[in-house]
Amino acid sequence: METQAPSIASTTGNGSRWKFSLRNYFPILLLVALIIAFASQSSRFLTFTNFSIVLQQTVVLLVAALGMTFVIIAGSIDLSVGSIVAIAALVAASLSDSMGIWAIIPAVLVGTISGLLNGVIFAKGKVPSFMVTLGTLVAYRGIVLYFTRGAPVEITNLTFLRTYSGRTADIPNAAIITFFVVLIAYVIYNHTVFGREVRAVGGGERVSLLTGIKVDRVKIMVFVISGLLCGLAGLLQSARVYAATAQLGEGLELDVIAAVVVGGTPLTGGVGGVTGTVLGAFIITILSNGMNMLGVDPFIQNIVKGVVLVAAVFVTIDRSKIGIIK
Repeated sequence: METQAPSIASTTGNGSRWKFSLRNYFPILLLVALIIAFASQSSRFLTFTNFSIVLQQTVVLLVAALGMTFVIIAGSIDLSVGSIVAIAALVAASLSDSMGIWAIIPAVLVGTISGLLNGVIFAKGKVPSFMVTLGTLVAYRGIVLYFTRGAPVEITNLTFLRTYSGRTADIPNAAIITFFVVLIAYVIYNHTVFGREVRAVGGGERVSLLTGIKVDRVKIMVFVISGLLCGLAGLLQSARVYAATAQLGEGLELDVIAAVVVGGTPLTGGVGGVTGTVLGAFIITILSNGMNMLGVDPFIQNIVKGVVLVAAVFVTIDRSKIGIIK
């Protein structure tokens, strides 16, 4: 995985090397453990039908989490992702009859503009990203409520629905789209100058400035990427449920952050990766899917998810990079 610097393992003793390895492989080990545990309890878990369901359930979470990955690695946070997903879904649903499959353009555009606004206020206004996106979480949700008045906006365009919620060779189209999004995100993060700049900014803004990196530009761009991908996630979610509702995306930001962190990207910034986020998204989805299949009480499910998140943070965080824990 592409999450950690090899110098950590090579310059420390056996104990630190073990911790390094555990941070690296925790997501895949947890995913395998969950699959084995649920498969041993239910014969329906390891079936193609359930695998297809898991793919469909993971799509929106994973697409939004990919954007959040860039934001967190850059040392920031985006709490408005659920509201941006709702706005994009509303735009897609409202224009699906007139634009068909091309409703993806305004949906992604409104997501991008929302992310751009977050980034500009954060970078140029020097307002903490937590506060900016907490405010826009409420504001963007208010926009959705204003235009819908709480009523769902149904999607009836069959071409739109077949394209974004249909299947090709029995594989959900949304999963195929997400696969290509993951590939693009992976290439940008691992094989471009921008990807290196994101890691550098998250690792230390002052050093980044001294090396010539345009820090404000990087900060704005990670929020633009987050908004763009939330726009796509909103369209896919609206196609999945055949409508856009005022409640769509509520609480999604918590699952998105959990997917990124469980995937091995610490909230301290500077390190992380797309591969880990993919694993983290599947961990969150499989955890919910498996517990639902076993009939676990929904309240108990929340407790389990919380425990898994705290455990992931405990294992993946590199305490040597933090002066004071707050």
